[in-house]
Amino acid sequence: MVIFVTDLLYLIYLISFVLGSIVGLLLSYKKYSAPFVTEKIDVIALIVAVVGWFILLNNILIPLIPPMISITLGLFMVAMVFGMRPGYGRYETVIGIIISGAVYLLTSTL
Repeated sequence: MVIFVTDLLYLIYLISFVLGSIVGLLLSYKKYSAPFVTEKIDVIALIVAVVGWFILLNNILIPLIPPMISITLGLFMVAMVFGMRPGYGRYETVIGIIISGAVYLLTSTL
């Protein structure tokens, strides 16, 4: 029974990541018509990346949402930025990882 629940959770996480990647790709192709030529940071993608990585890494800090739901939502948001058009979303992902990693390290050491 325990193995089945764990496998089901992994399947849910995988489906969430795949759906997030598809949604991110579709939205980025709609938003950006040209190949990657600028090095500006997309504010909306940055917010999605920071919130997604925060929810993914620091889900214990959000007691109102069960961990299964918060991890699934975090994976979906992270995959939206990962799945953007080639070249887009790199800086946003790195900034999201750094911010949420810093919060994780601060809360785990205190």
